[in-house]
Parts: sequence; structure tokens; C-alpha cells
Amino acid sequence: MIKLFSDTKIDELLNLLNTSSNISMVTHVNPDGDAIGSVLAWSNFLKEKGINSTVIVPNHFPDFLKWINGTENILVYFNQKDRCERILKSSDLLFCCDFNKISRLEALGEFIETLGIKKVLIDHHIGVEEKDFALIFSKVPISSTSEIIYHIIRQITGKKHVAPRIAEPLYTGIMTDTGAFTHSCSPEMFRIVADLMECGISREQIHSKVYSSFSVNRMRLMGYFINKIEVLPEYRTAYISLTREELDRFKFEPGDTEGFVNIPLSIKDIVLSVFFTESKEGFIKLSLRSTGQFSVDNMSRKYFQGGGHKNASGGKSFVSLDETVSFFKSILPEFKDDLIY
Repeated sequence: MIKLFSDTKIDELLNLLNTSSNISMVTHVNPDGDAIGSVLAWSNFLKEKGINSTVIVPNHFPDFLKWINGTENILVYFNQKDRCERILKSSDLLFCCDFNKISRLEALGEFIETLGIKKVLIDHHIGVEEKDFALIFSKVPISSTSEIIYHIIRQITGKKHVAPRIAEPLYTGIMTDTGAFTHSCSPEMFRIVADLMECGISREQIHSKVYSSFSVNRMRLMGYFINKIEVLPEYRTAYISLTREELDRFKFEPGDTEGFVNIPLSIKDIVLSVFFTESKEGFIKLSLRSTGQFSVDNMSRKYFQGGGHKNASGGKSFVSLDETVSFFKSILPEFKDDLIY
């Protein structure tokens, strides 16, 4: 196995764990499969070592992830603010999983920044704000934060197999962050997946629980979404926009649009897909996906206050939905050579 981190860094981590009495973990707003998978795998691993921790998420996470061992103990800051803040105030170590800067936690992050708590980052995104963290475990080319967690656990234990309650969330995180193994996959990642499958988990059951347990409303929303796809063949681009009213019409729940942005990439010759949605908070959320060499990370960082990975990124806009879409179309000529290549 490739050794991602130095023995010195692993020793620093172990020293922090051994000298901390109250440990908490957080992940980003709108937690996805890798966010939930990575924090639960790490929390379950620490519990196995006799170290208890509290997992806190900024807001709700999708129902299709709630079968994972440990989700029943996750605290949601949006609903349990006072309790979460009491726990964080008493914490002396905070693990930050699957995000690169405290601002990605939004309101939860604003509270955390008022505390003197020591923070450890475990992440795989570009643009880490190093000043926010006492210790950083970050590797950008890696498929997912769950894959990084696997490497850390293996370096600590020297073993390639873990308990099923650790293997299941790790597999879920890797599977969802690679689009069911369709992008960001390396030979090393597949070796890790093989190791996890040997831990006694059921690949078929995990796939079914994540991808075959959607509501009727979600399926109807998907049909509506597909009908709204706009194609710009001269830029090999497709985009879709959904208003808050449209989402409400289909009784939208967190996670209902998971994976939608990838659908237009199934269209012949399309290399860029962008999904615009109106958020409850008043801004426009962008999800960007691409194939091949086109970097949505560059586009998102330059124009939409976002970032992520070369082929998968997010962003925000603080003008109206129509204005955001119009602006997006206006910048496409700048990227035409890279899109057509």
C-alpha cells in the first residue's frame, strides 16, 4: 500500500488522540455520502480504540444514508444548536472531515471560529486554508476523504482489514464520491475497495440502499429535471435550473437531487454539465461536472466562489437565478477552446 503520510504525522495524530478527553467531529453543509461515510468510519474506528467522540453536521443529510452504523447518534446543528454548542465548547479536539476551510460550515463554522479548539483536517479538496488547522491530512488526487481515512487507519494499525462497521461507511463514501466508480478512480482506490469487500460487507446491499431507495417524489422530480435540460452544442455543454417553487412542488427533501448533475453527461458529446438551484438561504447553488480534461474547478473558483475537483465542483451566486444562468452563458466563450478540444 502507498504510504500517504509520514510516520511523524501519524505520531502527532496519535499524541493528540491520547491527550484529548473530549473529541468532536464535523463535516460540511449538505453532507453527502463521503462526508457522512468519512466521519462515521473515523468515529467508529476511534470507538473501537476506546475513544468516544460526537459527530455534528451543519444541517440535514439524505435519508438514503441513515442505514449506516452510527447515523442515529449524529447531531444536527440546525435543529440542536444549543446542545451542539455546549458539546463544542467542552471539546479539546475537533476533526474536520471532507472540507477545506471552516467557512464551508457556514453558521456552524462561525461558532467554531469563536472557540480555541484544536482542529485536525482530513480532506481531499484543493485550496486548504492551512491557518485554520493544527494538523492536516490532505491529498488532492485521492478519490474521497473516506479513502484517506482508510489510509490513516491502515497506517495506525498496520492491517488492511477493518470491522464491517468501519468498512461499510468507507465503501459508501468512496462509491458515492466517485459516482459509483465512474470518475476519480485510481488503481490504488480499487485495491482499497477490494480490501473493504473482504471485510465482510455486501457491495450489492450498500449499492441498493444508496441508489435504490428513493421516494416517488424524487423520481418524479428527476423526470421533470430531465425535461428541463438545456443543451448548448456549440460549447458541448448542458445545464438545468430549478427554482425553489419547482423543488417545493415535488416536496423536495435533502438528497433528492443527489447525482442529477451527472445525468446530462450521458448525452453524446456533452463534456460540461451545470445544475443551478435556488437555496432556502437566498443564494443560487451551482453543481458542476465535467468529463475529460475540462476543469470545472477552475471555472468555479474564478466566477462562482467555489471549487472542488477538476471534474466535480460546486459554487454559489448571489444574484437571481435568471441572472446567474445568463452570466454563466456569457462566460462560456472564454472556455470554448477547452470544451471543444
